[in-house]
Amino acid sequence: MKLPARLVLAFGLALGSTLFTHATLTDRQRSTLEAFRTAYAEGLERGRPELFAPHVAEDFRLMIEMQPTVVGRANALLYYCSLGGRFSVPAYRRQIIEVLDLGSRVVEAGRFTARYMRKSDGQAYDLIGKYVDLWAKAADGGLSLVTQGWNYDQGIPIGEELRFAEVPSLVAAFQARTPLTTSARLEIAAMGLLIEKAVVQHDASLFSKCYADDAILLPNYGPAYRGRAEIDPYAVDHFAHLPVFEKLDIRNDRVDELEGFVVEYASHVANWKNGDASGVNTGKNLRIWRREPNHSLKIIVQLGAYD
Repeated sequence: MKLPARLVLAFGLALGSTLFTHATLTDRQRSTLEAFRTAYAEGLERGRPELFAPHVAEDFRLMIEMQPTVVGRANALLYYCSLGGRFSVPAYRRQIIEVLDLGSRVVEAGRFTARYMRKSDGQAYDLIGKYVDLWAKAADGGLSLVTQGWNYDQGIPIGEELRFAEVPSLVAAFQARTPLTTSARLEIAAMGLLIEKAVVQHDASLFSKCYADDAILLPNYGPAYRGRAEIDPYAVDHFAHLPVFEKLDIRNDRVDELEGFVVEYASHVANWKNGDASGVNTGKNLRIWRREPNHSLKIIVQLGAYD
């Protein structure tokens, strides 16, 4: 099925900023990424997650909008089966923003468009969002998908229908914090406190300083932002509309230290107030940090998703 014209247009506009960084990947690794993209789209459209299941690692983590974190290959495949039981996906397309080789990991960040059709009444919904796939390299150079996350460019009317109680999930923000047993973990924890302070104080300038000049920011309910030239004005506008945070706790339950990079599995609990409205929300963030020439850590990729 052809995508609606406005979705095709959205992809056409995205092409201008697409950059592929495959320089250090082998032909086999590039082929694996291409094979997964094809199998993933086909698996969603045909309701057959087994088509892309061979690429998924046993310790896989699924960090997506509307569903608490799903851990483990079997649980993730159950999520996709539950999704297929409630919705058909007659059209799914991806547009890559960038592929980064982190040495022992490979990161693919991009945009997607999808049509979800509710099986109970045939109502169709067109969704636009961003995704991040994180792959681990084996000793022989093979790739396995260890983490996958996505969110949407705006609020969606079927959000509650994308929660599946039958899928074992956990609220990452309620898990034990990562022990501060290394210098890098201590740095990441300190940066989390800095981000927390920036958000609570609505300090857009401080927030932006946590990102590298070439960073890719994939926020909840917004488009993709690339580079400080786009991230800085986004932060100013976004922070101007934030509620009052009576309490905000930013944490992480896993930190993977790589050569020159750090992968952080972050989360938060937010107690907020906006006029007479108030509430408590939890969410998660996948952050990729890079060690800069001056030895500081800067975020180069971040994707957030609410639980």
